[in-house]
Amino acid sequence: MRRAGRPAEPPSAAPGTAADGGLLVRARDLLVGYTGQPVSPPTTFAVVPGAATALVGLNGAGKTTVLKAVLGQLAPLGGELEVLGGPVDERSVAFRRAVASVLDVDVQLPGLTVREHLDLVARGHGVRDADDVVDQAVLDLGLEPVAENPATALSSGQRRRMLLAAALVRPRRLLVLDEPEQRLDLAGREDVVDRLVEEKEAGVGLLLATHDPLLLAEVADEVLLLSEDGVLPVTAAEAARELGR
Repeated sequence: MRRAGRPAEPPSAAPGTAADGGLLVRARDLLVGYTGQPVSPPTTFAVVPGAATALVGLNGAGKTTVLKAVLGQLAPLGGELEVLGGPVDERSVAFRRAVASVLDVDVQLPGLTVREHLDLVARGHGVRDADDVVDQAVLDLGLEPVAENPATALSSGQRRRMLLAAALVRPRRLLVLDEPEQRLDLAGREDVVDRLVEEKEAGVGLLLATHDPLLLAEVADEVLLLSEDGVLPVTAAEAARELGR
């Protein structure tokens, strides 16, 4: 599955970013939910550079809600949560430059092609050699046939690839992904697996919620099953059996 060519130096490989060895996320007995009601059990986990932590569970187990708390989109109900060594502050420039994410939100800019959209994201984040970085993301995620098409003309799977590419053309130490396999065929999931493995090799830390056995087996270093009985560390194979995959 791995591509023969290595990507251009990713934004995350710059000095003082993903390679500094610091803990990226620390959650201890984290409670998350809505209107004061937890939707998941107390959750403890950590994300370190160069490794991937995967959250699995049935729909409604709270995986996405945990991700939203890490991203500062939702205040925790209890427990402890630190991102980049301190409280979550999604308004800070340092946080926004270090944390990239793809949730289940279909964002696109009318009037821009796929390549123009990615170029805007890269240049907006001050990426050097933006053209090369965008070209590599387009190649890695199989977007070459539609790179010059308007983003609004893409299929749902192509839009998902574009959103993933947008997270990969900007600086990042931490990459937070909510079911990145959604709406992708097998070839698309293999492309995502290849690129996420390369992200880890570059020192980026990954936190993802997924149901996909391929991502769990090939990408995840730690798998946590969220259920009514609590949070249990499991293997990728055990997670697949639990989820009926």
